[in-house]
Amino acid sequence: MAKTQRGIQSIDVGGRVLAALTRSSGAMMLKELAEAAGMPAAKAHAYLVSFCRLGLVEQDAVSGRYDLGAFALELGLLALNRLDAVRVATNEMTGLAARTGHSTAIAVWGNHGPTVVRLVESVHPVYVNMRTGTVMELHLTATGKVFAAFASAAQIEAHLASASTRQRSELRRALAAIAPELDQVRRRGLARAQGHPVPGVNAFSAPVFDHTGEIALVLTVLGAAAEFDATWSSLIAADLRAAARRVSDRLGAREAPGES
Repeated sequence: MAKTQRGIQSIDVGGRVLAALTRSSGAMMLKELAEAAGMPAAKAHAYLVSFCRLGLVEQDAVSGRYDLGAFALELGLLALNRLDAVRVATNEMTGLAARTGHSTAIAVWGNHGPTVVRLVESVHPVYVNMRTGTVMELHLTATGKVFAAFASAAQIEAHLASASTRQRSELRRALAAIAPELDQVRRRGLARAQGHPVPGVNAFSAPVFDHTGEIALVLTVLGAAAEFDATWSSLIAADLRAAARRVSDRLGAREAPGES
């Protein structure tokens, strides 16, 4: 019989506070956080003070609510970056950036939706509000539309559930409005952005699948519209699609969307 390893009880207990925050769809008041963690509010507060000092948790100065902090985000991104799928895709994205001369990015499905975890800028970077940790709009960006097209219904519903009632209603309408476009994304295995949502910037995004057939991540190429051929038959589109297929193959995917 394997011997149970001895741990540090206070860390185990404090971990319940972090776990409660992780499971929550948003920031929490002390009382509800303590209840979710199964401990008295005074005890939870003591842990929160320490976690705030470490940057694992932060407290809003106005509302008093607690949420995961910058260090927690950093840890989460590091964990995502160390996934095999991201490591495999990183080699492809680097070559893709070199061949196309444009910036490339990797996004995975995070707690708040499509999240950029890798970014390689070209020698002529374009101004775009994208960096590691950026959450991409599900219905507006090429990256987001690929996830909207291929993510499971459960993932989409969980994402909608984390939004406010008004935001949830607006996002449902927005996704319904682009349903024909998402069908095209599934058919082509590619999504495109032309000067929107960022004026003067074009992009292509392609899905990468794992051995279960589920979408693992999205590869994106983006660049200045004047230098970026955004036609469906462009060399950029073909190179991206091929790179995404190679990563999918490495991850054991049986098939990928075909070109129309």
